[in-house]
Amino acid sequence: MLSSLPTILAASKVDALVEKFGLAWPKFFAQVIIFWIVFSILKKYAFGPILGMLEQRRQRIADGEAKLEKITKDAAEAEKNAKAILEKAEADAARLVKEADEAAKALQERRQQDAVSSANTIIAKAREAAELEKEQLMSQLKREFGRMVADATSRVTGKVLNSDDQGRINQETAAQVSA
Repeated sequence: MLSSLPTILAASKVDALVEKFGLAWPKFFAQVIIFWIVFSILKKYAFGPILGMLEQRRQRIADGEAKLEKITKDAAEAEKNAKAILEKAEADAARLVKEADEAAKALQERRQQDAVSSANTIIAKAREAAELEKEQLMSQLKREFGRMVADATSRVTGKVLNSDDQGRINQETAAQVSA
């Protein structure tokens, strides 16, 4: 009986409260039913679409953030690729400049060697031409000198020299001039 005493006291307090606030059980159940009907209608026609719209917005925001993150990663990767491409292009450009410089030096050296070779060829041809002209002049000089000696001899001796005498005098004179 002691254990039921607190239950009896609690029930009497609940009855006192119900009487104090004027709670009528039939009206209370009617209000609960009306609340559930209004709640169901609002849930189906108002809260449902609003919650669906909020979910769609949350999903779009999440998708936007994911796309933004992907774009950020892609931009960072593109920048990294661009730097790598620029570094490669700079290295290629430096290599090409070096190769062009080496090719220019080689071409300059080859042209210089060609010029020296051409100059040597021209000098050799000029020497040959000078030597040939010298020989021709010496030959002409020897003939002229021989003719002059023959004329002088014929005038001194008073004798007309024949072609054998002139040839012998020319040979002796040429031998003396050459020595």
